[in-house]
Formats: sequence, structure tokens, C-alpha cells
Amino acid sequence: MIDILREVLNIHVILFMLFGIAGGMVIGALPGLTATMGVAILVPFTFSMPPIQSLILLIGIYVGAIQGGSIPAVMIRTPGTPAAAATAFDGYPLAISGQADKALSVALFASFFGGLFGTIVLAIAAPVISRFALMFGPAEYTTFGLFGLSIIVSISGRSLLKGCIAATFGLILASIGLDPVSGVLRFTFGSIQLMDGLSFIPIMIGLFAISEVISGVRDIKEVKKITFNVPRVLPTFTEIRSILVTLIRSSAIGSFVGSLPGAGGDIAAFISYNEAKRASKHPEEFGKGEINGVAAAESANNAVCEGAMIPLLTLGIPGDSVTAVLIGAFMIQGLRPGPRLYAENPALVHAIILGFVLANILNYVVALVGARVFARLVSIKRSLLLPVILILCILGSFGIRNAVFDVFVMLAFGVVGYIFQKRDVPLGPIVLALILGPMIERNFHRALVINNHNPSIFVTRPISLIFLILAILSAVTSLIMTRRDCARKTRIEESSR
Repeated sequence: MIDILREVLNIHVILFMLFGIAGGMVIGALPGLTATMGVAILVPFTFSMPPIQSLILLIGIYVGAIQGGSIPAVMIRTPGTPAAAATAFDGYPLAISGQADKALSVALFASFFGGLFGTIVLAIAAPVISRFALMFGPAEYTTFGLFGLSIIVSISGRSLLKGCIAATFGLILASIGLDPVSGVLRFTFGSIQLMDGLSFIPIMIGLFAISEVISGVRDIKEVKKITFNVPRVLPTFTEIRSILVTLIRSSAIGSFVGSLPGAGGDIAAFISYNEAKRASKHPEEFGKGEINGVAAAESANNAVCEGAMIPLLTLGIPGDSVTAVLIGAFMIQGLRPGPRLYAENPALVHAIILGFVLANILNYVVALVGARVFARLVSIKRSLLLPVILILCILGSFGIRNAVFDVFVMLAFGVVGYIFQKRDVPLGPIVLALILGPMIERNFHRALVINNHNPSIFVTRPISLIFLILAILSAVTSLIMTRRDCARKTRIEESSR
């Protein structure tokens, strides 16, 4: 163990990790540039590196990008990565109310906490969680997706009808392209570009970023320049105490969701956000600047990083798109992730775990140092800031597939997002439906084929039945809470009159 520590704490390894973290944070903070893209670009350059140095460099990029996505989500309501979409729900309202330091300090601490929690789970519970994840089949993934969709009730805001409309719109968007079973073209209208469906990231950038640019341009003469002061980057003891339970619960959810192949930080963040709102004594504050909402999203999406490594290291199955790319990094080094990795290269596995510990610590330090720099960038005059955001959004959307079509998609959904905001239609359900829709459809068809088109498979398999029950309970309890909140607001408004 001492030899592993000595190798991981080598000055060259630490420098590689710092380089990866800094690059990852820049990638995460730029809309449209994902952790997957950053890791994929650098994998070929690790060919000549020793295994530990190459993997730790890529781990640094992974961890840095996920945390970096929270900074623009808080400061300009533009999630740097899909995993930070839920962070913007409460982070941005805090920022525009003059509490950007509070939002950032909580987001960065939650990221740090979630990362360390996920590393502990990776070190202790990897074999157990992997065996449980191996029990997941198409039926389990279908009902797990339905459980995720049940969250729509709680993120629909004031109007459940508008939330359902937004979710339906998202499901329709997710169905564009080739049918996964029959191969029939759906909603393509004869366009070749739509055959592969719509890319998620341009849609997300349009809904969250371009809509904000349009709104900012429209009101640029009416709104005074907002300066985001960040006098502190560390949360107070009172703030830590108020979010501690949320951090533990959300980190556990993130670790579990990350260990499920095909899930990811975006799904974990939305589920954790919903559970934090459900457990809160003041659920009506969520969406208006509740630090528990920020803490829930950030601790969950960062815990996913380590959780996604569990099936990769123990089963050879990637937990998300980033770990899928990391398989290439293992192969370049002549390594095959899976059960034999523990037996044949235990030192490498332990070095990876220690690398995650070091990455989260250094990542937090780098984030604390750089937080004020990002805040100063955002405090630039809106007349200068908005064109820069627009250019970054265009570059990010174009860079996904090097397609001008994606830029037009982004601009179109910017208009859609702006209209939806003006009509108080929530954007969260659209994002959630886009994420979960394809997973549910694909696994639903597979489950039916496996069971000779008999839908009983969804209730006869125990895990699938549990998720189905949880989905129903989640929807019902969220509906009751929503109605209770509406009744409470009505009473307050009547009493004030």
C-alpha cells in the first residue's frame, strides 16, 4: 500500500492530474463541451504514458469537467454539462438575488463531498453493487426510467398540466429518427439530418442558454448590470449543517445510479433533486434559491463519477459514456477491465481509487482558487457578455458533430425556451424526458421480446416491480405535496388581501 501511495503521490502524477483537472474544469464550464469529449480527445495521447499516469490524467479531466459544469449553471443559468442542468434550478436564482457566493460555495463543497463519498463507495461496496447492477435487465431499466419520469410531477412548478405538456414535448423530440425496433423513420419530414435524431446537447444549450441570451437582449436597456460578488468560496458551518443530510442522501443516490450501466449524472441529479424537495419542510422554496437543491444536484452528479467506475472495474461494463471512453484508455495500456483486473492488477485498482481521492481534493482546491475568476467574467457588462455566451454556444453546438445543422437546432430551441419561459412552462421536464425517453423505449421493446410480448414481465420480476411501485408512490406523493403547496399559497394570498 505504501508503494502505491508513493507512486500516486509522485510529483509527475500530481502535475498530470492538475493539468487534467484544470482542463476538465474549462471543458465543463464551456457550454456544449462535455467530459466525454474531453476524455475522448486525450485518450490517444496517453499511448506512451505509464498506466497510472495516463488513467489519473483522464480521471482528473472527468472529475474536473463534472464540477466545472456547476459554475456557469449558477452564474449564467447555462449548465456547462448535462449533469449540471438541475443545479441551475436553484443556483441561478441565488446568484441573481445577490447570493452568488452562497450558491457557488455550496455547489463546490457539495461536489467535493459527493466525490469523496462516491470514492468510499467505490472502495468498499464495488463488488456488492456490481452484482446487484448485474441483475438489471430490460424490464428493470424500463421501470427505473418510469421512476425517473415520475419526478416530472415535482419539477413542474405551479402548473402540473404545463409540466406534462413539456414532458410530452420532450418525449416527442426523443422519438425523432429511426425506430429502435422496426427501423421506421419517425418525424424526420424527409430530412437526412433527422434520421439519427436530435443531439441532446444543442437542445439543452438552446433551452437554457440561448433563451437567456434572447431574454437578456430584449431587456438589455431595462436591466441594470448585475455584479456577482464572491467574497467567500467556503460555506459556513451553519450552511454545511443545514445541507448535511441532503449531501449524504444525494451522494448515496448518485453512487447507486452511477453503478447502473447506461444511467449518468443528469439522471442522478434530477432524482436527488426530487428527493431533496420531497424531504424538505419547505418544498415551495425549491426553484427560488434553496441551497439544498444545489447541494442535492451537485453531490449526486459528482458521486456518479466514482459510481460509474464500479461496473467498469469489476465487470468490464461502462457505467456511463465517459467510462465507455475510458475502456479505450485501458486497452491502449494492454489492460482489460473486469473481474480479472482485481486479481491480476490489484495495485492498479487501488491506485485508481487513491487517484479519485486525490482528484477530488485537488479539484476542490482548484475550484476554490478559480471561483472568483469565473465570477469576474460573469460581472462583465451584459452588452459584452451576451455575444460571448452566444459565440461559445455556437462553437459548443457545432463541435458535437461538426454539423451546422446542430447550430440551427440550438437556435430554434432557444426561441422555444424563451417562449416557454414567458408562458411559465417548465424546462426541466423536457430535459428529463429527452434523457429517459430513449432508454425507456429501447428497454421496453427488449423486455417484451424476451417475454413473448407478455407485459407481465414488469411485475413478475422483483426489482422491476419495486421500481414500478416507487414510481407510483413518487408521482402520488409529489402530486399531493404540489396540491398542498398550491393550497397554502392560495391561503396566504387570500389572507394578505
